[in-house]
Amino acid sequence: MFKEFISKITRHKKVAVFSHVRPDGDCLGSQIGLCLWLQKNGIDATAYNEDVPADNLVWLTDLFPVIQPSNEDLDQFDAFVVVDGNALHRFGEVAMKVEETGKPIYMIDHHPQPDDIFEEFVSRTDYSSACELVYELYAEHDPDQIDAPAAKALFAGILTDSGSFQFDSVTPNTLRAASVLLDKGGFKPNEIAEKIYSTKTIDQIHLLSRALGTITFHANQQIASMYVTKAMFEETGTAKEDTEGFVSYPLSITGVKACVLFREDDDRIKMSLRSRSEIDVNRWARNLNGGGHKKAAGAWHPGPLDKAIDEVIKLGEEQL
Repeated sequence: MFKEFISKITRHKKVAVFSHVRPDGDCLGSQIGLCLWLQKNGIDATAYNEDVPADNLVWLTDLFPVIQPSNEDLDQFDAFVVVDGNALHRFGEVAMKVEETGKPIYMIDHHPQPDDIFEEFVSRTDYSSACELVYELYAEHDPDQIDAPAAKALFAGILTDSGSFQFDSVTPNTLRAASVLLDKGGFKPNEIAEKIYSTKTIDQIHLLSRALGTITFHANQQIASMYVTKAMFEETGTAKEDTEGFVSYPLSITGVKACVLFREDDDRIKMSLRSRSEIDVNRWARNLNGGGHKKAAGAWHPGPLDKAIDEVIKLGEEQL
């Protein structure tokens, strides 16, 4: 799978690795895991993200630093890699200028329909996560290069992007990868899970309580919606990063096939779409200039909130 990628990327001396804006566990884990692999193979690697990780993911940057890029940084690299995303606009304003350098761009990703700009890429939608793919890079090249920092980073991404191994993207290979990472990393699953999921503040719980009160059903309870407003953030002293994981609550209700979390941001409505049925939320999101996977996707709406809910739910109902 990685033969051509390894052959080409190892010709470079200095490589920048970008993870997508609003970083999650998979993009950070795969980015850090890849940077550690590059270092082990004699390549000077730098990790960039335009946004600061959420509090429950900051610990990952202790394994390898992730810094904010500037346009001036791009000149110093021989090549660029993007992980957990397949279009440069997903990686921020600086990353969008990478193509202008004329230097090779590589990609490791598990989303459908990649852009046609990459020197070499590994794109597998049948994998649970970008971290599972980076694990395959290690396994194919030299499994003995998996040390504790790499194992923890990759396990964190697999854990989060697989819904703690609950999503249908999980395969026997996913579980084998997780087992090897636990073995080589010398840690137990709860050590990572607690860092990610057991760091809630009382303010975050208050925000969740308000959001749960907005759950509404549509199309004979087959679709659910939930929203978070700016007022809720102000009342609870929280921020948009504190809504991580909220979308899973309406999806867990009996009979619900898909759900949408609407969140008021500065000038538009951010939407997280999830499915546990034949409803393809990637197709749904692409009608809204977004995208993702069949079971998990994201999109934006100009607002206001009531209009966004009305228009977005109608698009979802068309798939029933």
